[in-house]
Amino acid sequence: MADYPSKSYPMQGWGNKLHLFIPDSVSVVNKAMCGRNSKSFIEEGRLDEIIYVIRPKDYLFIQFGHNDSKEDVERHTVPWSTYHQYLRQYIDETRAAGAYPVLISPLCRRHFDVDGLLINTHGDYPRSMEALAALENVPFIDLCGRSAVAFKEMGEARSKQWLTWLSPGEHPNYPEGIQDNTHLNEPGAEAVAQMVADAIFNLMLNIS
Repeated sequence: MADYPSKSYPMQGWGNKLHLFIPDSVSVVNKAMCGRNSKSFIEEGRLDEIIYVIRPKDYLFIQFGHNDSKEDVERHTVPWSTYHQYLRQYIDETRAAGAYPVLISPLCRRHFDVDGLLINTHGDYPRSMEALAALENVPFIDLCGRSAVAFKEMGEARSKQWLTWLSPGEHPNYPEGIQDNTHLNEPGAEAVAQMVADAIFNLMLNIS
């Protein structure tokens, strides 16, 4: 979801492309940061920065889960307890500001097994987020499920076209090449951004 510096190109976050699929009358502000999770984003004061500038009837799109399973103390959360605890803070503070929270499950990673079947690498985090959305009556976009369907339809080989996969010498930013099954490239970021935009309008959110 985060923006990436030019030295990381063609790696792109889908948040960087969302404005392409949203009406021009709407301002898209991407405050996502690489490597953060639901806990560390709050503890670094980044949610406070958002709440300070958010306005009534704005929408806050909240996507965490990629890094919540990390084992380091700074980021680890437990799917059915502390993960909920931190997500509720986003929900409660957004609502207190008169704005609307929307939960988005993490993008599926492109990991296939030896039989060509997609592997679930996010554990219970997507299901946990969906359950919390139902409990808190918050709109939910199942990006994990939507992207998994897309990867399955494309298959192991063609799905590389959405990720940062480069051969040695193919791009000056990655002279030794890269095989990244998590981070999108520009076409992938655009495709996922459109996926999210379609979900937004399917939810009938008042974004116009």
